[in-house]
Amino acid sequence: MDIKEYVTDIAKRAKAASRTLATLSTDVKNTALLKMADRLEEQAAAIIEANKKDMADGEAKGLSKAMLDRLMLDEKRVKGMADTLREVAGLPDPVGEVIRMWKRPNGLQIGKVRVPIGVVGIIYESRPNVTADAASLCLKTGNAVILRGGSEAIHSNTAIAKALKEAGAEAGIPADAVAVMEITDRAAVMEMLKLDKFVDLVIPRGGEALIKAVAENSTVPVVKHDKGLCHTYVDEDADPMMALKICYNAKVQRPGVCNAMETLLVHKKAADGWLPAIGKKFKEAGVEIRGCERTLKILPYAVAASAEDWDTEYLDLIISVKVVDSLQEAIDHIAEHGSSHSEAIITENYSHAQRFLQEVDAAAVYVNASTRFTDGGQFGLGAEVGISTSKLHARGPMGLEDLTTTKYIIYGSGQVRK
Repeated sequence: MDIKEYVTDIAKRAKAASRTLATLSTDVKNTALLKMADRLEEQAAAIIEANKKDMADGEAKGLSKAMLDRLMLDEKRVKGMADTLREVAGLPDPVGEVIRMWKRPNGLQIGKVRVPIGVVGIIYESRPNVTADAASLCLKTGNAVILRGGSEAIHSNTAIAKALKEAGAEAGIPADAVAVMEITDRAAVMEMLKLDKFVDLVIPRGGEALIKAVAENSTVPVVKHDKGLCHTYVDEDADPMMALKICYNAKVQRPGVCNAMETLLVHKKAADGWLPAIGKKFKEAGVEIRGCERTLKILPYAVAASAEDWDTEYLDLIISVKVVDSLQEAIDHIAEHGSSHSEAIITENYSHAQRFLQEVDAAAVYVNASTRFTDGGQFGLGAEVGISTSKLHARGPMGLEDLTTTKYIIYGSGQVRK
């Protein structure tokens, strides 16, 4: 079977499974999720062994430490995946929710209800936990899912999917409801993007090149999980100790993820007294600082930032630092260079905070908190299939509600249109 036949066959079977999934009760779906969680823990050793192969391949290919961290699985992370499935099982089922109901003068009763999207294709890189997270959210919302992870995580993804499919089948979930493409050739992705007859939505999450390729080639609707070029602005009225804690966390805690801070903006009145302190902490953590001219005068060990640095998502222990003259300059810089993902201001000035919230255009905008919180689990959504930087059909961490669409239901008593 060639690649086109292989991908088309998966999509056809997923479409058939989606029709059954859409009719399953909440109890059946929740039971399946709980069985899947147990099976992940039971097969943790096999999943970790498969992950070791991916890690060895990643090291041989020269993946960065941050990328290897995203790829790595241990008992704690496998348990984290299982716990996420249990959390999703405990969340309200949005399918069938009546959003609104009203009666027209002619007696027609019109309602708007949540329904599954159908078949969701998810294209992602590095992080094998996405396999379990995406499968759980799609199952809970009655959607079949086609998972296409990166070649660097193929062994891990296959092992996780095997556990999920086995447990799901025991609970009455169609075997084709969760499909993993085991072909890592990019041509398989290109084929899926043309199958709008069978695939209803594609969600790409990964590097800028991947997102661009999907957006340009897909005939299936796309919700983009674009790059996370996140900024933190330290205002002139920031609490210095709070700013140190937040900025260190946003950059260092896990630099290889999309909600990590990539650019630090500092008001000129705060720069002289505060930048040396955060610079010292960054230096001790091994962070390379790329700064503007004013930053270099304060932090002589920093290197000069290039024009490209302000538009770069490093996903590593590297940060761009710019001293700005005003809140307005910070907002303008974010507007020009941001990716509409997550932006933060550190300030004790209420009017500055409110202005930042109102004027900064991003999926998540923070006051006095780390951008690292932009995450479905942290937002109480159980998990996420991605963090949408699109404005349609969803924005920010995509949880259960974002994996549904709507339809109108109309009750009549013999009305005809005049």
